[in-house]
Amino acid sequence: MGGKNEHFTALALAAGRAYMRGIQTGSGGNLSCRGPGDNTMTVKASGGSFAEVSAAGESLVVTDLYGKPLPGESGKPTREFVLHGLLYRLLPELGGIMHCHSPWSIAWAFDHDFLPALTLHVQLKFGCDIPVVNVLSPMVREEDAPLVEAAVKNNPRPPAFILRAHGVVALGKNVVEAEHNAELVEETAQIALLRDFSERLSNRR
Repeated sequence: MGGKNEHFTALALAAGRAYMRGIQTGSGGNLSCRGPGDNTMTVKASGGSFAEVSAAGESLVVTDLYGKPLPGESGKPTREFVLHGLLYRLLPELGGIMHCHSPWSIAWAFDHDFLPALTLHVQLKFGCDIPVVNVLSPMVREEDAPLVEAAVKNNPRPPAFILRAHGVVALGKNVVEAEHNAELVEETAQIALLRDFSERLSNRR
């Protein structure tokens, strides 16, 4: 699964791109990668910004898959450690997760149960619709695990899902791919909302 420094570099790249692209602002959102080792994960520290994640390991914490920091680690892991650990346990091939509060995706998910694969590009890349998971909490809790589990088990290789009123959870073979998937979900949600707006305008004429 790669070494610690390799993971720090990938996490810094993904976090920086997400921040630059505006799919996560301020100190919200979190991301992770599996390892080092199959039963650990490197996650964003609680309270830090994506802009502060560095290849030197700043704003990152290595934990087990239940969010307990490994010996020698400093900092507090993201409060979304339940979500990240659950997904790594459910999906052995999963290498990275990007969770961001991207506005177009959140806006779409208020009133829909899935985001359709509208464009030829998303059909090529994903080949499936993106489910909306009805977890109405600022973070995924242990009691919400069955909802998340159902979302990923309904698609054997899910690229992403959207937490209602909360944000995108994008998955990948590594964290950079997960970030790219989050961007594609956000782009698709923007197109879906603009299409709906255009159709409403046309119907008023």
